Amino acid sequence: MMDGKKQATWGGRFSEGPAALMLRIGESVSFDQRLAEFDILGSKAQSAMLAHVGIITEVERDAIHAGLETILEAVKAGTFVWKTELEDVHMNIEQALTDEVPAAAKLHTARSRNDQVATDMRLWFKDACVQIEVSLNAVIRSLVDLADATQTVIIPGYTHLQRAQPVSMAHHLLAYVEMFARDRTRIAAVAEQANVCPLGSGAIAGTTLPIDREFVAKELGFVDTEGNPRVTQNSMDAVSDRDLFIDFASAAATCGVHLSRMAEDFILWSSAEFGYVRLPDAFTTGSSLMPQKKNPDAFELIRGKSARLTGNLQMLLTMVKGLPLTYNRDLQEDKPPVFDSFDQLKLMLDTVAACLPGVEANAKRCAAAVADPALLATDVVDYLVEQGVPFREAHHVVGALVGLSEELDTPLNELPYGKVQPIHSKLGEDWSSVFDLKRALAAREKAGMPGPKQVAARIAYWRKDLA
Repeated sequence: MMDGKKQATWGGRFSEGPAALMLRIGESVSFDQRLAEFDILGSKAQSAMLAHVGIITEVERDAIHAGLETILEAVKAGTFVWKTELEDVHMNIEQALTDEVPAAAKLHTARSRNDQVATDMRLWFKDACVQIEVSLNAVIRSLVDLADATQTVIIPGYTHLQRAQPVSMAHHLLAYVEMFARDRTRIAAVAEQANVCPLGSGAIAGTTLPIDREFVAKELGFVDTEGNPRVTQNSMDAVSDRDLFIDFASAAATCGVHLSRMAEDFILWSSAEFGYVRLPDAFTTGSSLMPQKKNPDAFELIRGKSARLTGNLQMLLTMVKGLPLTYNRDLQEDKPPVFDSFDQLKLMLDTVAACLPGVEANAKRCAAAVADPALLATDVVDYLVEQGVPFREAHHVVGALVGLSEELDTPLNELPYGKVQPIHSKLGEDWSSVFDLKRALAAREKAGMPGPKQVAARIAYWRKDLA
């Protein structure tokens, strides 16, 4: 009989149990216990398959399933006792099950923790991607709603953080909708990649026992659109590959960057210097010293958390880069970064979706900012091009006009024609007609431009997409 002090799952060839520090550094149950529901699903499928091929009886299968259901209820109720000496979620559940169901000693037949955890994580990724997609759709919807409400609010668009050309606030917001839609596509690609079953790969080389991998895949929902089972095709790759982790962390990091850039815009827009928007009180904070302050903390925290997502991706890439095939214990550290990326990204997305409905545009401040005639300098270039002036020459001509405006300390659109006409013969008396915002935006009605009809069409497109 095995010494009770030895490790219960693999201690047969060892003369003594692991040191306390080994248990401490080796345990993962402190973070992988969140896989319990998926681990139980996998074990149900495993036992169903073992019964299907005749390795265990149907009575044993049913007893295992009943025991697993009892454990799942305890986990959900928070009454299940997790033991660090059993290392991980898998062995905690198996040990608890075996204590109550003798047949559970057969459950691990033809299975390794290597393919078991790979299966658990693929189930987790499929679920995580669904949740992120829901949160992304909520953000897209809130942005579309705000864009709809700000179609007539015109603001300066910026390059190099310098005023460039006028756009509607709606067009600016819809730029982020395009980004988050691409994030949605990336997350869907991760879910598709996760939808392949590794169970049956064993520790490295599968098993000699007559298992049915396709049966397990169907039981766990690893199927294509026609219901055909999808299983991994190389046992070594199946247990050691971490592309899925990296791709999820990459998609999360990219989405985090988009959230950070959007947050920066709202931080700037809500400042006294810009004043384009008012942020809701519920997502801002005050100062312990200065009573007048209204700080955009929610957006600042989102901006900060984006760095955390980038760090998680970097950690995974660095961890995997030097590992030989197949499984190495380093890979136990693959879960904390993806769990953290999921938790933080979902929190960030849900916060944005809840905050944006309370954002109000300050139409008066926006109108004052966009009244700067220099924003339409490029339209004067276009005016000259339409008169047959080569673009580069027209560009220099308008540059001279801007220089004259600064020299005379006179707005560009108010320059006296007597000073303007000598600069170029094609500058007719109607040259200043371009300084009209409605005209400028109405002239930009081609695909992807900020013309009112284009913006309205994109809002309608996204509403249909979200319906």
